[in-house]
Amino acid sequence: MSRRGWSVVAGALVVFLLALGLSQMTVPYVALAPGRAVDTLGAIKGKPVIEVKGAQATDSQGQLSLTTVSVYDGIDFFTALRMWFDDDIALVPRESVYPPGESEQESEKKAAADWQQSQDSAEVVALRELGYPTQVAVKSVTQGAPADGKLAPGDVVTAVNGTAVDSGSAFIEALSNKKPGEQVALTYQRGDTQGTVDVVLEADEKDSKQGRLGIEISQEQPHPFELSFDLKGIGGPSAGLMFALGIIDKIDDEDLTGGKKIAGTGTIADTGKVGAIGGIPQKMIGALDEGSTVFLTPAANCAEAKRAKPDGLTLVKVSKLDDALTALEMIRNNTGTPAGC
Repeated sequence: MSRRGWSVVAGALVVFLLALGLSQMTVPYVALAPGRAVDTLGAIKGKPVIEVKGAQATDSQGQLSLTTVSVYDGIDFFTALRMWFDDDIALVPRESVYPPGESEQESEKKAAADWQQSQDSAEVVALRELGYPTQVAVKSVTQGAPADGKLAPGDVVTAVNGTAVDSGSAFIEALSNKKPGEQVALTYQRGDTQGTVDVVLEADEKDSKQGRLGIEISQEQPHPFELSFDLKGIGGPSAGLMFALGIIDKIDDEDLTGGKKIAGTGTIADTGKVGAIGGIPQKMIGALDEGSTVFLTPAANCAEAKRAKPDGLTLVKVSKLDDALTALEMIRNNTGTPAGC
């Protein structure tokens, strides 16, 4: 073989080895792709996504779908290159999904905890909307503490110094700046009896500058039915808004959907505030692929959503649960155009 021929062979071998190396090299990026859209009013393998026990769940003609993102990790150079040219997929630094110093198992555990919290918060705000308010109940009273003999387990504290409290956080906030020796007036409900007691605070054992009542409280929300969620393999907090809407639709006689396929995303706080999420371009594509025509969009994500909006999808801006409910009412009754992004 001529010298030129050997040069060609050597060059081909180098290219082959280089390509082989690149094909086995993992890039420091993960791919975000459209995930599935799941109807919160529907069922998976015959089991409702949101199950109601103790009350008759209503039927709806449309859908209220939560949306997801599929995350692909450990991708090689050539796969990453192919994904780079796919408009439906985004390549992002791995550390933006899996924080440095946090194992994949730890990240998954956190995502599972966020997923559970999204369901808990969705239940709180949905039940409140349905007429079942939260309340602050006394679980126990420490013997010899300032509240001993004045409050009892089972009491519901309704106000601190005349200011209404209807959640654990509101109760804690009302006492957060009270010092030992200060007197507070606690209004409570005990069965059918309402009363008010004055309690002089003592020093907290862990913080001598903080006043203490000596009670353990719990936030309760009595309602005559039981709710449960059955949806596995998904994590994170972004389904909160759609879970809340799904619960309301299941219990209330009104069909929130008006027969339309509606999707959305957004975290939800116990106050009803809707928060920003990640991966909204991929979530919109997933919603459109499932046939949705309306997408409930957190206000904080509107700018990004507007830039990436696929044709055929109408964006509706929501900052809180009430915004979503108002928008759905307008859509199903054809009484106006909801605020868009």
